[in-house]
Amino acid sequence: MLTRSFPHARNHREKRILNEIIENFRANAGQADGRYLLLTTTGARSGKHHTAILGYYPDGDRVLVVGSAGGGPKHPDWYHNLVANPEVTVETGLFTYPATAVVLRDAERDEVFARLVEAEPGWGEYQQRTTRTIPVVALVQPPGPPSSGGSVADFLKNIHTVFRRELALIRKEVATSGTAGLGAQLRINCLTLCQGLHNHHTGESLGLFPALAEQHPELADVIAGLQSEHDQIAVLLEELEKQLSDPSPDLLSQVDRLIDALNAHLDHEEATLLAYL
Repeated sequence: MLTRSFPHARNHREKRILNEIIENFRANAGQADGRYLLLTTTGARSGKHHTAILGYYPDGDRVLVVGSAGGGPKHPDWYHNLVANPEVTVETGLFTYPATAVVLRDAERDEVFARLVEAEPGWGEYQQRTTRTIPVVALVQPPGPPSSGGSVADFLKNIHTVFRRELALIRKEVATSGTAGLGAQLRINCLTLCQGLHNHHTGESLGLFPALAEQHPELADVIAGLQSEHDQIAVLLEELEKQLSDPSPDLLSQVDRLIDALNAHLDHEEATLLAYL
């Protein structure tokens, strides 16, 4: 099913509904059946801030949003705003970060749009309804971790929640598509997750774990166990990446093995380390 988007509202009733959706999103830490974010732009004419809720797609170190406007004749307001002012704010429900909006052009836009249509055929149906070229926009986050507005413990819990949610979505996509339907966008979703997990665990192994071991020598055995789990998950990530380049009927089982191992590790890490953070 096509990921729904909720663009800027145009009348009082639409504004009320949009505000309720945004408040719900924030109150539930972005929990939703799919990938959604809040995009806040600066009005091209008014200079005021406007927030839209949009479906998005992982794409390496950036995320993609689509200006479909339901296949209508005009680009959505948020698109006009970011063309005029490309510095935007992104909220995932767990993290908030500034980003630069980059409108994809020409061959890059066509290649990316084709893969999004492969993942969600509804985008192609929207394009057929209109004579305008539906824009695809990349939201690029600056280097460094996003803000969770809390302690190190809050950050750790939030990043764990992101990994749990993303893995659940990927599992659903793999189960729905099957090996024969493993498209380019799903491969990118998986590879983005694999790279994100690798970076997170590398950061913990080189930074968090040594710092905790120095401050709390009694955690030496716990940290050694967590590091061993990192090594096991690294093997599973490598196996999954091999599966993506040459899918087999075992792909869903491989995803399930990663989910089981990662959830056990995240639970273990939270139970043993959060009190010290």
